[in-house]
Amino acid sequence: MTASGSSSSYFDEGAGYLVRPYAITGGRTHPDGSDFTLITLVVTSASALSRDRQAEQPELTAILDLCWERPLAVVEIAARLDLPASVVKVLCGDLLDKSMISVKAPSQEAGAPSVELLERVIHGIRKL
Repeated sequence: MTASGSSSSYFDEGAGYLVRPYAITGGRTHPDGSDFTLITLVVTSASALSRDRQAEQPELTAILDLCWERPLAVVEIAARLDLPASVVKVLCGDLLDKSMISVKAPSQEAGAPSVELLERVIHGIRKL
């Protein structure tokens, strides 16, 4: 699926994937040198505009188009392109290697509840 919502030539509604997802990544299952999580934010860099994007594979161009206006999480990109998240991670790794995107890893501290809060929750559950 492309950023505009039209179906990719790789996917057929009735048959499913016409090209195996690992073929899109050249058989790779992990991004080279990058550690992407499902909630890693991806944004298209300004340098991506100056490159010839027609030479890129369609999935890479779709990711660049999706992430131009606002950062998107890897899982959001996967959902919009109807690709497995593992494939999107590899493709994002390729784009990062080419400096066509920038990423913001999620903060480890920001989403984690405090130990005190967890202890109070456990204590409350035990009272039940």
